[in-house]
Amino acid sequence: MIVTRFAPSPNGPLHLGHAFSALTAHDLAARHGGRFLLRIEDIDGARSRPELADEFRRDLEWLGLEWEEVPAQSTRIADYDRMAHEVLYRALGVLYPCRCTRGEIAAAARETAPDGSPVYPGTCREHPVSGDTSHCAWRIDMARVCAIAGPLVWTDELAGEQQARPDLFGDVVLLRKDAPASYHLAATLDDHTDGITLVTRGMDLFASTHVHRLLQALLGLAVPTWHHHPLLLDEEGRKLAKRRGSPALADLRLAGEDGRVLADRLRAHKLPAGITLSDRLHESP
Repeated sequence: MIVTRFAPSPNGPLHLGHAFSALTAHDLAARHGGRFLLRIEDIDGARSRPELADEFRRDLEWLGLEWEEVPAQSTRIADYDRMAHEVLYRALGVLYPCRCTRGEIAAAARETAPDGSPVYPGTCREHPVSGDTSHCAWRIDMARVCAIAGPLVWTDELAGEQQARPDLFGDVVLLRKDAPASYHLAATLDDHTDGITLVTRGMDLFASTHVHRLLQALLGLAVPTWHHHPLLLDEEGRKLAKRRGSPALADLRLAGEDGRVLADRLRAHKLPAGITLSDRLHESP
């Protein structure tokens, strides 16, 4: 059975890009008699606003969607910590604490990862673990884990089979200073726990899948198929985003717009003025 999910973070209202993503996941599951899940990813520190989760549910209902809700990320923090410290740190010895600031990393980095982030230069990698590490980020020793895991592949429904290249990301953070876990660790563990068989998300996260496939191999997790759908872009060719004030679904809903009509228009790619759909698949690194 196909199981998909929509996993929004309550740090801002949903916009048309979220609607398109939710519709894609919902319809792929419905087409095959599968299950469509809602998971609230609410571990982004002070940015997470619990009251927005109810707005999300009202937005999805307004679009005409039905779903099963699974526990929010905030209920799973102990699982993230256990996997990171008991398995990756103690059993495999591949995690280390990092005290570097973002500014220090940006100044020292000599490479850029496929997702555009600076590749960590390994400053803290060989330092002994000592003192208070409660305010440290925890990074994975990428060279060591790639040697442990060996060659890996993953499959996207649209782009086909991909050779995993997590090495291009360097020593990524798995436990953040300001949150219980990074997106890489939390989403990978959650998708396994929730039995997701088809990970449906936007092409902006295509590159992250190389790291997620590595974590699945290290932690002995099930390997799903992925479906990275096109992105809705604004007039300047940028993806719709909360931080740029993209029109909120809640505003359209409260203004009396018909959500089911909007959903059908999005399915047919009949987009509002000033918004386009990018169907260019993100290239594999």
